[in-house]
Amino acid sequence: MRMSQLFSHTLRDAPSNTQAISHQLLERAGFIRQLGAGIFTAMPLGHRALAKIEQIVREEMNAIGGQEIKMPVVNPADVWQETGRWYAIGSEMSRFQDRTGSEMVLAMTHEEVVTDLARREIRSYRQLPRLVYHIQTKWRDDPRPRAGLIRVREFTMKDSYSFDVDEAGLDQQYRAHYQAYFNIFHRCGLDVIAVGSDTGMMGGSLAHEFMVLAPIGEDTLILCDSCGYADNRQVATFQKPPAPAEAPRPIEKVATPDVTTIDDLTAFLEIPPAKTAKAVFMMAEVAGQKVQSQEVESQEDEEQESEERFIFAVVRGDMEVNETKLANAVQARALRPATDEEIRAIGAEPGYGSPIGVHDALIVADEAIVESPNLVAGANEAGFHLRNVNTGRDFTPDIVTDITAAGEGNACPQCGHALRADRGVEVGNIFKLGTRYSAAMGATFKDSERVARPIVMGSYGIGIGRALACVAESHNDEYGLIWPITIAPYQVHITALTGRDEEVAQVADQLYADLSAVGVEVLYDDRDESPGVKFNDADLLGMPLRITVGSRGLKKGVVELKRRDRKERTPVPLDEIIETVQAEIAALAAEIEAQVVDVPFRES
Repeated sequence: MRMSQLFSHTLRDAPSNTQAISHQLLERAGFIRQLGAGIFTAMPLGHRALAKIEQIVREEMNAIGGQEIKMPVVNPADVWQETGRWYAIGSEMSRFQDRTGSEMVLAMTHEEVVTDLARREIRSYRQLPRLVYHIQTKWRDDPRPRAGLIRVREFTMKDSYSFDVDEAGLDQQYRAHYQAYFNIFHRCGLDVIAVGSDTGMMGGSLAHEFMVLAPIGEDTLILCDSCGYADNRQVATFQKPPAPAEAPRPIEKVATPDVTTIDDLTAFLEIPPAKTAKAVFMMAEVAGQKVQSQEVESQEDEEQESEERFIFAVVRGDMEVNETKLANAVQARALRPATDEEIRAIGAEPGYGSPIGVHDALIVADEAIVESPNLVAGANEAGFHLRNVNTGRDFTPDIVTDITAAGEGNACPQCGHALRADRGVEVGNIFKLGTRYSAAMGATFKDSERVARPIVMGSYGIGIGRALACVAESHNDEYGLIWPITIAPYQVHITALTGRDEEVAQVADQLYADLSAVGVEVLYDDRDESPGVKFNDADLLGMPLRITVGSRGLKKGVVELKRRDRKERTPVPLDEIIETVQAEIAALAAEIEAQVVDVPFRES
């Protein structure tokens, strides 16, 4: 491609609304252009890089038995209603009516559609296992798009879906994807880690997210450098410091005027936070009976059957509530903080709350609360607390489970080493769906005994544009992008310092033709620009190799070759440049290939 004909141009400065490095560089280099909030056009250079990522994905999916299909982005609502997600997902899912008045959906993901396909195509255990995948546009009306391609509303994903007769088959396909994902990301030049994660709206029994560590990431990861433990903070656990064994003591009411926080309480009573019980008041949106039995026939019916329930969460004062764990514990679709009026309506008092004597509330206590005797808790009366509160004697939780958030410095649940927290960008995820969708939609197969059983499913996704952004985020310097050879739009960037020298133009033209003839992908800067502009643009665009053709070098019979990731410039005889470039491309590819190694599977 001649840059004089390229349908994009570089920018001296990034647009004012760009904050992430990847967004700035991709805009400046002309790889993307923004149409609206979270909506981008992939320009020719960006499209070529995305296509290369997609090809790597295809090769690795095909290698584990995947068959490529293409499912529609516009779905009839009825398949989403069958699984209940039509009602469970909020405004992020865009709904509309077609010309006949039928309810339709812009797909955020394709579990319902692929399950519908499975119930039409699969009849017998002899047709299993199967694995299909597609690379398709999706739409999620995210209220907070940010950081360029990191968080968008319209995006391209690879989704694959596995179908098996049992959990053992699902486990095999899940582990195959686990390794294939490392292969994909390593081939793209991305260093990723796999962390345990919440199954979220997808459902199922197990999930992993593939994360690129980066300050721009919105996810907090809890990691152990000693044993390799790695989980998203949403599900991470830790070894909770045990409370000293004590005999229960009589409850005692004490005056604590204007003491409404754990910090104030510990200072006032001169006790450690671990000797207190922290009350967290939430309202949970939960499904009514009709939604749970899937008898809802309209959204209006569902809204009538949905209900809010008061959740009284109790954790030790030296810990924090993890809202994801709490929502899962009470099977809530969503949580919100309770108002002061709602808190008082159950018999509690804001700032002085405890579960003692409350009513019409679901009490959820963390495990550490049950194991910690003689805690200080609120008296449900302004200006007073209670000493020596004990679970079982003074209140009985409805649910006892882990609802605390792991953080920096907590003890690793596996080895006890201090955990650390880091930020990450999710570029892929894998889920063990089990029969979550097949049972709801009647996707069954006949086993060897002719008994109908639901198909056991898995779901596996990769964000193509987000992967590109993460490469840009991690492969750059002060001058611009530095593309790995595997996904660079072009392998070689020819910079012709022509001026008025016709010989330079002729040699550069011939070199462009010769390299292209042997299959090398070349971006040729044939523009009538100054050397400074051309060199700056070459660095900004970030192709792996740059060849500079200038009159000074040609007088010596050489051109200059430079790797984008190195400072050295090497003069190469003109009659050796083709072979040298091919060798450099092979060396760059070998460096990437060396990163593609087997990775042991970890549950977390």
